Amino acid sequence: MLDFALDFERPVVDLERKIEELKQLRAGDLDFSEEIERLESRAARLREEIFADLTPWQVVQLSRHPSRPYTMDYIAALMTDFVELHGDRLFRDDPAIVGGLAYFDHAPVLVLGHQKGRNTKDNMRRNFGMPGPEGYRKAKRLMELADRFGLPVICFIDTPGAYPGIGAEERGQAEAIAKNLEVMAGLRVPVVAVVIGEGGSGGALALGVANRILMLQYSTYSVISPEGCASILWKDGACAPQAAEVLHLCARDIIDLKVADELILEPPGGAHRDPAAAAARLGEALRRHLTELRVLGPDELVAQRYQKYRAMGVFVEH
Repeated sequence: MLDFALDFERPVVDLERKIEELKQLRAGDLDFSEEIERLESRAARLREEIFADLTPWQVVQLSRHPSRPYTMDYIAALMTDFVELHGDRLFRDDPAIVGGLAYFDHAPVLVLGHQKGRNTKDNMRRNFGMPGPEGYRKAKRLMELADRFGLPVICFIDTPGAYPGIGAEERGQAEAIAKNLEVMAGLRVPVVAVVIGEGGSGGALALGVANRILMLQYSTYSVISPEGCASILWKDGACAPQAAEVLHLCARDIIDLKVADELILEPPGGAHRDPAAAAARLGEALRRHLTELRVLGPDELVAQRYQKYRAMGVFVEH
């Protein structure tokens, strides 16, 4: 049972709580089987109705759901023998980005991703998934390591954006992100990036220059957060739902714009409702794309990545 529910989820969650109460009361001569079956059917129908017509702002809220699986959850579900590597060898280790060596599908890979916290203390330590320059320099160091040893790179993207603090700017935030783009563009190994939650601004793009970009169904990918866009365009952060509409940041929009390559359907109600099923679907997609990319040579991988990004942003003026 979820500890937290979004407003539009609440009718379903309330029904599920009633079902759980009836299951616990069921004992002896009391038989609530018919009532439980009726409520379960009603909950499934209601969930399907609600999630069939979500607004972009509701998708944004789902992408930020505190119960949603994070990078370390997917690593635990999909990888074996994960060894986390720390530090940028310049300033410090940034817990907002995790990365290391692991086995995926019995083959070695380098896995990276943004990491948020599950509680206030952990979120403070991980800076709510907003890396500073040292986080991106750590990622660059690990990707260069993967390139040296011929290991495919898997990136999990889930961040509101790079940390915009004064200290981060003083330590070269913009340069660190730009350097990552340069390094990723030239990696001679397969690179697959997956947006698992929020894909916010340059903070997301710094791990997003890949041969294949995948998006979970209720993830988002945008140049700026809806709140940031609203504060610039309308001088009012409360206009975030309106901004979410015009940003076209939902996964289906990003697929239509040919920025991402595949949408991965989530379990009914979102990945947080069934993390194991979400991980299984993500694992199947990763396996398929890595299999296709592994047959390409180093020069072909670089050329394919170059052509992919050259083709983005085409528009026609009438």
